[in-house]
Amino acid sequence: MTAENFRQELKSLSNPNQAFELQRFFKTGIGQYGEGDIFWGIKVPLTRNVVKKYRKMPLNEIAQLITDPVHEVRMGGGFLLVECYKQADTTGKKACYDFYISNASRFNNWDLVDMTCHHIVGDWLWDKDRKPLYKLASGENLWEQRISIISTFHFIRKEDFNDSFEIAKMLLNHKHDLIHKAVGWMLREIGKRNPLAETEFLVENDRYMQMPRTMLRYAIEKYPEKQRQAFLKGEF
Repeated sequence: MTAENFRQELKSLSNPNQAFELQRFFKTGIGQYGEGDIFWGIKVPLTRNVVKKYRKMPLNEIAQLITDPVHEVRMGGGFLLVECYKQADTTGKKACYDFYISNASRFNNWDLVDMTCHHIVGDWLWDKDRKPLYKLASGENLWEQRISIISTFHFIRKEDFNDSFEIAKMLLNHKHDLIHKAVGWMLREIGKRNPLAETEFLVENDRYMQMPRTMLRYAIEKYPEKQRQAFLKGEF
């Protein structure tokens, strides 16, 4: 079960037409957030099918996939890292977590972040000091900042919202819409479980009027229409 075997099997599924569409969708043009990323045009379900055959791949082989220039190879590496983490004992889980944090910038698109970080980073930090998330949030790397908020999805699912709210405050005035969407999404997930907690966060100090419009729209998407309109009009 080597990284090269995995890579070659994945490459056999390449679809040039799909690759062109994915490069547009994931903004790989000059000056865009995914500038220069390479796609083979393989959809996620097909990548997952290949991953199933390599679930026992060791971390040292997975490491080669995470640093690959091809998007779908890194995606597959991320899925395998999640599998490695889930199957490992405490020592192995820590190794997977440490590897993820050390290579956080390699998860350099929103799909790579969203499908992996809360399974590893969030799970590992559940019963530990969560300062690493605040370090990621306060940095300059867009993907590490997204990891910081999306990792809290694990906490949200366990009805623990504090770190999500605190990191949301840190990222409230971020300039990039990928962070606006990520924060709004996590606030929406809190609202699904505890609408009052989300509402209190939004109205405290008129926070909902300060946050970017996209963030607000994502956050209140599941609200009753009357409440949603009140937020959008600044009349809540």
